Amino acid sequence: MRTISDRRRRFRARAVAVAVLVGAGIAFANAATGAPAGPALAAALAGHSLPDTSALGRDPAPAPPPPAPSTPAPAPILPFNAKLTSDDIPVPGGGVRDGACSGSLVARQWVVTAGHCFHDLNENRIGGRPPYTMTVTIGRLKDSDPGGHTAVVVDVRQSPVNDLAVAKLSAPVDDIAPVQLASTRPSVGEELQFAGWGSHSATVLGPSDHLKRGHFRVSAIAGSTLEALPIGTRTVDNGPCPEDSGGPFFVSDDDDHTGRLVAIVNTGPPCPQAGPETIARVDVVAAWIRAQTG
Repeated sequence: MRTISDRRRRFRARAVAVAVLVGAGIAFANAATGAPAGPALAAALAGHSLPDTSALGRDPAPAPPPPAPSTPAPAPILPFNAKLTSDDIPVPGGGVRDGACSGSLVARQWVVTAGHCFHDLNENRIGGRPPYTMTVTIGRLKDSDPGGHTAVVVDVRQSPVNDLAVAKLSAPVDDIAPVQLASTRPSVGEELQFAGWGSHSATVLGPSDHLKRGHFRVSAIAGSTLEALPIGTRTVDNGPCPEDSGGPFFVSDDDDHTGRLVAIVNTGPPCPQAGPETIARVDVVAAWIRAQTG
């Protein structure tokens, strides 16, 4: 005769077996259907790890796009210098010719240059939109340099005082500090630097492929112009020649990273002959320049 204790032990054994079978069935059903696991399956898997199958059946993630190419920065030395060139200047009788000038960035969308760089068929200075394409390159020391900015002139304002003009660019320049404008009268003996893109000959014209540099000293002062003599021997690479018109005469206090514009190239002796350069004062038109470009 079985005792009550025997019957209880047999009942507990059958209950354990049923629980194991039920748990196995739940595990199979979850594997087949993808249904969330119940407590029995969670208990059965405690302490074990399974491979991550979350990505099965999905398309591979797209590769990240390549980094955008960086834009070369302007030259750090005299970045405000400007080269002006044109290949469609009308001439009397029909046809066109080339021409070039030099200049400086004086505001984010304006350069200053010589007034006679913009003229009609009779060489008279003109304002407004020029009748030919004038391309301006800013922020290079050589034509082959990367970086810098290129735009075209869309408007010209002629100085009422001297042979100087400001020219508006088709696009602003935001990563170059414009040259500052001298606001006080220069003094005789003051040393100035010169920079320009003009020719290397008085007779064979054509702009330089690199920025020319030189040093001068103020020798005389007139109402709207200065005279300046070279310091040392003048050459075609350190003094103004044709197509240097508008080139800056300036001073710099930080190793030529920025500058203060004192005058610009107007006229002078045929390069590289001796004699003073006649250059247009900036201080006498500084307020006018700010009014045009502000």
